[in-house]
Amino acid sequence: MESWGELPSSGAAAPPSPEGEGFIIEDRIAGLQSPLVSRHLLLKLRSEFKRVADPNRALPMQQYMKSSMPYHGVPATLLRQVCRQAFSGLEFDDAAAWQQSVLHIFRNAKFREEWYAAVELCEWKKAKPFQTLDALAMYEEMIITAAWWDVVDALASHRVGALLRTYPKPIRKHMLEWSRSDDMWKRRTSIICQLGFKQDTDLPLLYACIEPSLDSTEFFLRKAIGWALRQYAWTDPQEIRRYVQTHDDRLSPLSKREALKNIISHS
Repeated sequence: MESWGELPSSGAAAPPSPEGEGFIIEDRIAGLQSPLVSRHLLLKLRSEFKRVADPNRALPMQQYMKSSMPYHGVPATLLRQVCRQAFSGLEFDDAAAWQQSVLHIFRNAKFREEWYAAVELCEWKKAKPFQTLDALAMYEEMIITAAWWDVVDALASHRVGALLRTYPKPIRKHMLEWSRSDDMWKRRTSIICQLGFKQDTDLPLLYACIEPSLDSTEFFLRKAIGWALRQYAWTDPQEIRRYVQTHDDRLSPLSKREALKNIISHS
C-alpha cells in the first residue's frame, strides 16, 4: 500500500519540510538502552508528525480509512521523510532490539501515522539483516491488530513476501496455514504476498491459498483474489484466463472482473 490513506491534495499550503529549519529530531540515539530507544523514537516521531501535519486533513483521512484511530494529518511523502530522518541515526545490536522498537511504536500508537511509522521501520534498509523467520510472528501480530488494508497490504506484499522469497519452504507452510485461518486478514496476506513475484510466482501456492476463500462473501478476500490473479496475468494471461474459466462457478463477479481487467484491456 503506497498512499497510507492519503487524500488528493486540497490545494492548501504545503506543511513544513522535515529537512528544513525547525526539524528537531536528533541526529543519533544509538547507545541508549533498547527500551529507551523505543520510547524516545516514538515520542520524536509523534512530535514531528504533529509539527508538520495539516490538521485540516486529519479528519478526512480518518473518514476515508474508516479508522477509529485519529490521524495527525501527515501526507504519505512527508511521513516517509520524517521517518527517514528519525531512523537515520538508529543502530540496533540485534533483531530483538529492532523488533522491540517496531512493536513499541505499533502497540503504543495514538495516531494512525504512528502505525505507518512502525511499518516504515519494518521496511528500513538497515533492518534487512533482521528479516528472518523470527520476524514473521511480529508481522502476524501487526496484521491481526491492524485488521485493515492499509497496514496489512504493505506488510503482506513487502515483508511477508520478502520472507517467502528468502525462506520459501517454511513460509510456504505458514501461508497455507494462514489461508485457512479464522482471521480474514491472515487469509488476505496469504493470497497477496506474491504480488510482485511475476515469473517467480509459486502458482500452486497461490491457487492453494485462494482455494479456501473462493466461496467467501468477504469483500476484502474477493478483492484480494482478483488482485493476485490480475498481477500474475501480466506474466501469463492465458493461464489466468484458464483459471477463471475453470472456476467460473465459484469465483465472485468482483474477483473475475479484477482478474481479467488487464487481459481484456490489452486484448
